[in-house]
Amino acid sequence: MSQTFLNYPSIDPVAISIGPVAVHWYGLMYLVAFLIAWWLANRQARAPASGWDKQQVSDLLFYGFLGVILGGRIGYVLFYQFDSFLADPLYLVKIWTGGMSFHGGLLGVLVAMALFARKYRKDYLALGDFVAPLIPLGLAAGRIGNFINAELWGRVTDVPWGMVFPGAGPLPRHPSQLYHVALEGILLFVIILLVRHFKPARGTLGGVFLLGYGVARFIVEFFREPDAHLGVLSLGMTMGQWLCLPMILAGLGLIIYSQTHKNAAARTA
Repeated sequence: MSQTFLNYPSIDPVAISIGPVAVHWYGLMYLVAFLIAWWLANRQARAPASGWDKQQVSDLLFYGFLGVILGGRIGYVLFYQFDSFLADPLYLVKIWTGGMSFHGGLLGVLVAMALFARKYRKDYLALGDFVAPLIPLGLAAGRIGNFINAELWGRVTDVPWGMVFPGAGPLPRHPSQLYHVALEGILLFVIILLVRHFKPARGTLGGVFLLGYGVARFIVEFFREPDAHLGVLSLGMTMGQWLCLPMILAGLGLIIYSQTHKNAAARTA
């Protein structure tokens, strides 16, 4: 194996330390994600005839925040640490031990959106279109937090941009956290904006997000080190890839549904 690789930048995971109080970069990335979503949501709400006001945006973000935290934790425990949960049901609430699942967080957000849509009488598909652009850059911020923490590293590689991560052994690995940033964060955000520019049918943007994230995550999983206690599952796929398959199918289905109903509405108009 080639010995050419990049040195992992030594970044203190603690951003600010005042006495016994320490603020970690990873926690700050959650704040950055929230601020990005807040700014983008208010920008959309200010558009003419958007049907949104500041109070609704604030409530939406609050619902979404709860969905991410509760769903992310429950999903992580059920998808990745179910044995630990069976051994100790209180493990579910031991959030200080770490562990969040995007797919669980997504399910939590979908439930939160349903509750919000019912309260404010919003169309669920249109709400999904409103929310879709708010997520990718926040995901990118979270993955940058993973990179700073030197966690969720990639598989061993001989590519020249491989990195030796602390705690991951002496061999260079794919900086898969940055692949997440590029594909599920920046690229997906740009794609959603491009699709939105053409004023697509209701539900299309939500479908593009589900499909785009599912494909991006599925690809990155080939370069990411599988969870040690799970490894590679059936058909040579990781848990992350298996969880992405329903997203990909749902995204395709939603896009087809949106276009079909748009065309049907055009024929009867």
